[in-house]
Amino acid sequence: MSITAEKKQELIKEFSRKEGDTGSPEVQVAIITERILNLTDHLKIHKKDFHSRRGLLMLVGQRRRLLDYVKGKDVKRYTDVIKRLGLRR
Repeated sequence: MSITAEKKQELIKEFSRKEGDTGSPEVQVAIITERILNLTDHLKIHKKDFHSRRGLLMLVGQRRRLLDYVKGKDVKRYTDVIKRLGLRR
C-alpha cells in the first residue's frame, strides 16, 4: 500500500522546483496522489477495510487543502500541477 523509496525519489525529482526540494506543495501533492492511487487499488480488492478507507479520505482532504494553498499562491503553478498529475480540477 505504501510507495517504495525509489518511486518517492522519482516523484521528488520530477516535481521539485529546485535541487534538493522535498517539501514544496507540488512534491507533497505528487506523493499524496501516488499514495491515494495505491490505497484505491487496495480498496478495490479489500472492500470491507474501513480503516484504510478512512485513511484514504484523510489523504484526499489533505491533498485538497494543499492544492487550495497552491491555487491561492499562484494559479499557474496550480494548473500545471493538476495537469501533470491528471487530476480532474
